[in-house]
Amino acid sequence: MARASSSGAGSSALKTPKPKKTRWYHQVWQAYQMTRKQDPAVTWIMLGVFVTIVVVAVFIGLAWGHPIYTLLLGLPFALLAAMFVLARRAESAAYGQIEGQPGASRAALGTIRRGWNFPEEPVAVDPRTQDLVFRGVGRAGVVLVGEGPASRIPRLLEAERKRTARVLPNVPITLIQCGIDEGQVPLKKLPRTVQKLKPKLTKQEVSEVIKRLTALGAVRLPVPKGIDPMRARPDRKGMRGR
Repeated sequence: MARASSSGAGSSALKTPKPKKTRWYHQVWQAYQMTRKQDPAVTWIMLGVFVTIVVVAVFIGLAWGHPIYTLLLGLPFALLAAMFVLARRAESAAYGQIEGQPGASRAALGTIRRGWNFPEEPVAVDPRTQDLVFRGVGRAGVVLVGEGPASRIPRLLEAERKRTARVLPNVPITLIQCGIDEGQVPLKKLPRTVQKLKPKLTKQEVSEVIKRLTALGAVRLPVPKGIDPMRARPDRKGMRGR
């Protein structure tokens, strides 16, 4: 009997509890906590937006003679506006966490979901300065994104452009500098800058370009993991990295 009970206890001990489902409000709370660490003013901004919309709704209701009706109508809009503010501030906070880290531009480019292929490994790296160049392929052609000071990165970008042009002489190549110096694209604006490029290739041509570039290879270097700025918002995907 003792053996039976011990085996039963052992089998029950082997059973692992089922992981709890992450609800949407848990994800909102995680986004809020992360944002508040980087942006302490987010609480008061959200509260101010919420109260302002509620007050406006009440005043409109008083003017129409139906304050309760407009209040009930204004509450969902006030909540949506507060969530929108949280989403935008969370996005900025997430970019602030990775800005300045090697590979931050690739992490930002990873938020582009469709139309572009950006491998995680850089295609060029200066071992002395840690300047990086990442390469992407899309309907606009080939995009080379340089990560480093404006005084150094153009040389690395131009060298990679020539290297790429030898393999793809008729494909448009766009050079983008990502950084905080004058003339460079800020990290948070990088994905939108790439997405605004006009299409010049067909989908079939994009596939052929990717195949040719695969032969060029890439330089392996760690890229920040676990931070995805565009997911740092109160949605169903929450704050989890790619």
